[in-house]
Amino acid sequence: MNTQEVADKLVQLCREGKHAEAIDELYADNVVSKEPKGSPMELTEGKEAVKNKTLHWEQSVAEIHSASTSDPLVADNHFSIVMDIDATYKEHGRMPMSEICVYEVKDGKIVADEFFYRMG
Repeated sequence: MNTQEVADKLVQLCREGKHAEAIDELYADNVVSKEPKGSPMELTEGKEAVKNKTLHWEQSVAEIHSASTSDPLVADNHFSIVMDIDATYKEHGRMPMSEICVYEVKDGKIVADEFFYRMG
């Protein structure tokens, strides 16, 4: 798959709430995932670790009130999307969040992702 195809498939799976499936299908085994500096999961390396981070996040959610994923913006081997979510978390209560997600694709797989959002 080229970058546009990977981006379109990721957006489709995210819109369907299939985040773990997206990792299984689209991520490289040696993927590197970055969250904002100071966050608990600032750097996660490897497909299984990234999948576990995603499953941990899903388990922390009590209720999702709304969620959206933008169409991708593609440039060569990178793409970005905007994800908005309004969720109630088991430990933190209700928190709306908007983030920019940037992905790097190599040989048809996501090899890196980085998430930009306001902390606290």
